[in-house]
Amino acid sequence: MSYDLIVIGSGPGGYVCAIRAAQLGLKTAIVEKRATLGGTCLNIGCIPSKALLHASDMFEEAGHDFAALGINVGKPKLDLAAMMKHKDETVGANVQGVAFLMKKNKVDVLTGTGKILAAGKVEVTDAKGQAAVHEAKSIVIATGSDVAPLPGVTIDEKTIVSSTGALTLDKVPGKLVVVGAGVIGLELGSVWRRLGADVTVIEYLDRILPGMDLEVSKQFQRMLEKQGFQFHLGHKVTGVETGKKGAKVSVEPAAGGEKKTIDADVVLVAIGRRPYTEGLGLEGAGVALDRGRVVIDHHFQSSVPGIYAIGDVVRGPMLAHKAEDEGVAVAEILAGKAGHVNYDVIPGVVYTAPEVASVGKTEEELKEAGVAYKVGKFPFTANGRARAMRKNDGFVKVLADANTDRVLGAHIVGFGAGDMIHEVAVLMEFGGSSEDLARTCHAHPTMSEAVKEAALAVEKRALHT
Repeated sequence: MSYDLIVIGSGPGGYVCAIRAAQLGLKTAIVEKRATLGGTCLNIGCIPSKALLHASDMFEEAGHDFAALGINVGKPKLDLAAMMKHKDETVGANVQGVAFLMKKNKVDVLTGTGKILAAGKVEVTDAKGQAAVHEAKSIVIATGSDVAPLPGVTIDEKTIVSSTGALTLDKVPGKLVVVGAGVIGLELGSVWRRLGADVTVIEYLDRILPGMDLEVSKQFQRMLEKQGFQFHLGHKVTGVETGKKGAKVSVEPAAGGEKKTIDADVVLVAIGRRPYTEGLGLEGAGVALDRGRVVIDHHFQSSVPGIYAIGDVVRGPMLAHKAEDEGVAVAEILAGKAGHVNYDVIPGVVYTAPEVASVGKTEEELKEAGVAYKVGKFPFTANGRARAMRKNDGFVKVLADANTDRVLGAHIVGFGAGDMIHEVAVLMEFGGSSEDLARTCHAHPTMSEAVKEAALAVEKRALHT
């Protein structure tokens, strides 16, 4: 078959790219090696983890918070099999939805492993080993990322698990050791802690959530410690030995020092992800790579004309919504339009309880760049709606240019932070100021009033603190 566009990979970046290209009149096909569409995100990542995060949060609330609201239900009993069924049904509905969208938009689905033979030629090999070569004017690589391995440690997805195995455990581990204090480790650690596991997190750096605002990181760590998390920051794992009764994790200070051993029933390796480009034939096709990532220009084109790349296989944060925006942008470019992604306004969310959300610059980044800025902060303890819901942990922080008042970043720790961050994202997309945000009427009582108050606080005129 011959196409205007072939997209390799059906994750959020790939399938959204295919949809937008089809909307713009391009004859489009998408290649996927899995039996279901949606990539890591829908099948073994974002969606199943959020299903378990929500379910475990409800379990925690029933056991610890309902009584204070006058709801007496007794001690809740965990039915892990039913919880996993909820997760699987959620995944099923989402991947079926993507399949429907492909049919609706007349995108051909080529099931099999894709390999680029040259510009304009993609070989797809199905599960039986039968290969077919398809031609395309343009090719988009959207193959996503894979779990980054821990040197010397073999993941068996039973005792030593990746995020994939952590989503399918058949019982709650008594002791869970999480290697890595990033988003994935803290989210999945939260799931199993709520369900009864003792959770210990080992992080090589001296802080959790690398890359996020440091004040947010420190305060959030204290919240997690109150929930029962134990942290060994500035430490590294030197080895993991497995046996019939779990594992022994060897740990030592990153700077050198006394070694110790931590017992675990399950060890979760969550030290990050790496671009998935294996077997794509990129070297043979002449596509340049930089530390495993496809090198692209400002129009998402690789070193080979006609071959493009988006999402986790290129520079920038490994976020599903970043990949989606890039997918839309490259499709529009291929259709002769002006596709664009504003990398300064890409929100990031940690779906723990409370949530952590961020958009734009951190204080550390502004200091490093020599940008003069003002800070406005407002705690949820002073928010009426938060108190009414017993969700008063956390705060909102707004960073604005000291000279122009343009909002440069915002950071929220609190219930619903992942939704609240978007009003700041919209404001920043339009180049808005903290005064613009402060003068925008917010409904009362809502959690979002804290965002307005933080904007007021930039000029030291918050009303409720």
